[in-house]
Amino acid sequence: MEKRFDVTALGEALIDFTECGRSPAGARLFEQNPGGAPANVLCAVSRLGGRAAFIGKVGEDMHGGFLRDTLAGEGVDVSGMVSDGGVFTTLAFVALGRSGERSFSFARRPGADTCLRPDEVPEALLGESRVFHVGSLSLTDEPARSATLRAVEAARRLGAAVSYDPNYRASLWPDAESARAQMRSLIPRCDVMKLSDEETVLLTGEGDPVRAAESLLRAGPACVAVTLGGEGALVATRQGVRAVPAFPVEAVDTTGAGDAFWGAFLYRLTRSGKRPEALSLDEAADFARFANAAASLCVGRRGGIPAMPGLKEVEQAAN
Repeated sequence: MEKRFDVTALGEALIDFTECGRSPAGARLFEQNPGGAPANVLCAVSRLGGRAAFIGKVGEDMHGGFLRDTLAGEGVDVSGMVSDGGVFTTLAFVALGRSGERSFSFARRPGADTCLRPDEVPEALLGESRVFHVGSLSLTDEPARSATLRAVEAARRLGAAVSYDPNYRASLWPDAESARAQMRSLIPRCDVMKLSDEETVLLTGEGDPVRAAESLLRAGPACVAVTLGGEGALVATRQGVRAVPAFPVEAVDTTGAGDAFWGAFLYRLTRSGKRPEALSLDEAADFARFANAAASLCVGRRGGIPAMPGLKEVEQAAN
């Protein structure tokens, strides 16, 4: 049966208040950018021409309305976005270093994204999706943790391939051990997984990305991608591991780069018509090259969702 959506994601949609210079009085200025890793991934998919849907919770406030309008304007289905007048939309303040690297301060105690209940997850969307994508920030607190785990099991039962990006943010967890336990819990339940080189030790105990990818393949997913910043990425399938070089670029803002990469990878996966376990190493490496091109365009621009590239420019950059 034809699926209505290529990728449906559950998790945080939030506001990134990104540093953008100083006022005439010398005070730091922050601009309002829509973000949240799952939302970023969906907008990346949609801008490339894929069909995307969001499941999550925002506040019934100006920021929640802005996020709903932004995702809908990007072509993302927001029928699964819940607005709750009892909690405030999650905010992240993002300071940028000289090379575009970020540091975060979150207003999330609680944030609306952590308050999604299991009964608020529309299973119909999961059944209509080729890929169901989650991160780990929805595992930090209840009830969103239970909502995430129930949704993953439902997606598997309904035939969607499960995608997972751990996306570790230390300040949102009580300690590293709690983060490790919860983040590892999804590894056996996913089919395709992306993580950064900074997350390999936390999740696998391996500092070497190749050994980390091989360890993850043994634990559950059929295809793993490890992003390596300016060095590109490596991909691993049952056929082996391959490095895929980056495209040279001067970084302006790295916000959303990993999400641009993963949205582009999942877009190519859905276009292939294959399940992750059927991918060859050549195919996975081809998807990663396309994804590296998308990420290179993203880091040359400011913000998360606003920086996601379109299909023609990614194809041009990749060729």
